[in-house]
Amino acid sequence: MVARNASPFSYDTANQHLHLHYTSPAPEWSHALPVGNGRLGAMVYGRPGTELLQLNEDSVWYGGPQDRTPRDAAKYLPLLRQLIRQGKHDEAEELVRRAFFSTPHSMRHYEPLGKVELEFGHGSGSSAENVEGYQRWLDLEKATTSVVYHYEKSKGMAVNVRRDVISSYPDQTILVRVAASEKIQFVVRLNRTSDVEWETNEYLDSIESADNRIVLHATPGGRNSNRLCMVLGVTVDDREDGGSVEAIGNCLVVTSAACTIAIGAQTTYRHTEPETIATSNVTSALAHSWAELLERHVADVQSLFGRVSLRVWPDDSATPTPERLAASPPDAGLAALYHNYGRYLLIACSRPCRYGKPLPANLQGIWNPSFAPPWGSKYTININLQMNYWPAANANLPECFFEPVVDLLERMAARGATTAKTMYGCGGWCAHHNTDIWADTDPQDRWMPSTLWPLGGVWVCIDAVEMLKTHYDRDMHVRLAPVLRGAVSFLLDFLIPSEDGKYFVTNPSLSPENTFIDASSGAKGILCEGSTMDTTIVRWAFELYLWSDEKLHPNSPGMLRKVVISALKRLQPLEISPDSGLLQEWGLRDYQEFEPGHRHVSHLLGLYPGRYISRRKTSKLCEAAAKVLQRRAAHGGGHTGWSRAWLINLHARLGEAEECNRHVELLLSKSTMPNLLDDHPPFQIDGNFGGCAGILECLVQAEEGIMETKQGGMEKGVVIELLPACPSNWKRGEVKGVCVLGGWSVSFGWEDGVVSDVLVFRTNEGLYGAVIVFPGGKQANVHGPGEHVVSTGAKHRQHRKVVGFNTD
Repeated sequence: MVARNASPFSYDTANQHLHLHYTSPAPEWSHALPVGNGRLGAMVYGRPGTELLQLNEDSVWYGGPQDRTPRDAAKYLPLLRQLIRQGKHDEAEELVRRAFFSTPHSMRHYEPLGKVELEFGHGSGSSAENVEGYQRWLDLEKATTSVVYHYEKSKGMAVNVRRDVISSYPDQTILVRVAASEKIQFVVRLNRTSDVEWETNEYLDSIESADNRIVLHATPGGRNSNRLCMVLGVTVDDREDGGSVEAIGNCLVVTSAACTIAIGAQTTYRHTEPETIATSNVTSALAHSWAELLERHVADVQSLFGRVSLRVWPDDSATPTPERLAASPPDAGLAALYHNYGRYLLIACSRPCRYGKPLPANLQGIWNPSFAPPWGSKYTININLQMNYWPAANANLPECFFEPVVDLLERMAARGATTAKTMYGCGGWCAHHNTDIWADTDPQDRWMPSTLWPLGGVWVCIDAVEMLKTHYDRDMHVRLAPVLRGAVSFLLDFLIPSEDGKYFVTNPSLSPENTFIDASSGAKGILCEGSTMDTTIVRWAFELYLWSDEKLHPNSPGMLRKVVISALKRLQPLEISPDSGLLQEWGLRDYQEFEPGHRHVSHLLGLYPGRYISRRKTSKLCEAAAKVLQRRAAHGGGHTGWSRAWLINLHARLGEAEECNRHVELLLSKSTMPNLLDDHPPFQIDGNFGGCAGILECLVQAEEGIMETKQGGMEKGVVIELLPACPSNWKRGEVKGVCVLGGWSVSFGWEDGVVSDVLVFRTNEGLYGAVIVFPGGKQANVHGPGEHVVSTGAKHRQHRKVVGFNTD
């Protein structure tokens, strides 16, 4: 077989370290490659015979808003608190089932948008059996997935084929380019069906084709659902040379050697007439050449993706991705690819919306093939939504965070005021451990270890305010201030004195999804007073409120500031068990966990993402945290993808480089699918984002400290540590543009643990000077905004060390 005109139809290996690449089509969803523009996404299979694009749009959800607030909860709250305090666990849980669970118990769930099939008639369905030269790849830098191959047309002669797929933010469409070395004919179909075996239902209202368009309308089930409209259009470059598009039935028949397919989709969540907007998107896109569409798509993506870069050697990027995953151990460069893939995914599934309100990344980002997805593919806010955005600050992607998350928070605060008042008799607002497209704040499910936990919304609010400390935006700060004030007001009303009156505690409380054994009775329990996670969240929220209020109103402290300062003094400290040396999970009670290898490590929130447990400041708490991780590991902890990702970050904060490496390798070998998406199992995207953040955490960490001024005095500063937990097998590397506290960004290279070419930069909005801490402990102070080149020579010995803290 002779392949003609091979050059445009070959795999371009430039910047291959930023490629996922394969030598066969995707046999199933876990092998398909994702594209997205923050709102509109596709999983692309790369099949020669019948190409499949499984589509999603972030506002396609089953059902509209619901009123689920338990109306009798506040009346029974005093009794519930009494039962919890008395250790009457069974009675407390039965009361919760009766008075505190919502009806209906579930929020709304996310659904697929639909699918596009391109029937080429060559190849063999989903395999590459009858084609040659097959290559499939995802270029992270260009946010483009491509496939090339050739097939035999007649003996000794071949036709080359190339397809490229992008999801364009500038054009708000998914775009497919089909090119061949001569005219080929294929059929385009648009539908909305399930991928479940033997299920043949079509989930749509109508589908019509005419001229070069297909239009599909659908209404997901449930009262007041958003209606959706998909519009697909095709244009051929070679119309004057016989290229054509013909509508037959509800499909399009395309004859062309070069054509572009545009897919637009909108819902009534953002537009009263979604067909009008989707049609406009498609028409506008098809008015441009493929070269123009691709150029502005790539420029848009690179304006975000190009802000940060990471390479690590040894790097085996020439090897196909599945083989790299199967290697034991994997090459170090695969960890860098995993990090870069995480940044790509965040850009692809969470961005400001061009039209109407944005939505944050859900449990599956935006990529969900199921009409009954795991956990509803909602926003789980007892770890998962928060983990989705762990890379956003350091990876310099604040816009991927701020608009989607702050909009959700504002809507949660509005609905959560009713939840707080009706369930707990409190002011302010609260949300439990899940929310949905409608910002539902009531309890989700009827599962005791997770359902009755009203601090989920506070934690999301904390993350939003923390983002300001790295990427300060006054407009966002002004928007967040009333949301934070409402969260703090709820906490102040919700706290009650401990049994001895010494501390303020939350009640009811729990440690998300975990269960303890009450040694006094031998009974299992879930509900408690003042879990360690709760106390950490309360302290964090109070301290952020003081920071926020002082920054916005430095000369006019309000009464709430005084109340918060007073309440802070009465919060219980982090407790270390005198018997086990472990950090106590259930606050003042030294309960033993029922499941020692539990996936959640909620009591270590103060180690990561918080900074209340620190090698520089609280060495005894670090030892207790390390013992917790050792115990979890000894009993099989980290068995889910997101949990393993959390462990990477926790060990990085402890400076345990080889433990970080062990968990990175386990994340890749045990919890990663062939398309590098996280395998919980099943797929959850939080593990990708947690792992992405953890890999950077091994290389750069920052915390607030005290440093020497140019005049010899002392002032607040940011301590920036380089290679705090870099695994020994990451022999050589370079990282650029990592953002940390105080508006600083850091770039440097390293080889065998020796750092070189250090460049730091501070924005004008940055708050403090910085102390750069090198491996081995040498330090250099930098002051003021702008760019600073930091020498790695012997002169570091002349710099004074950071004044340390020790609050043990």
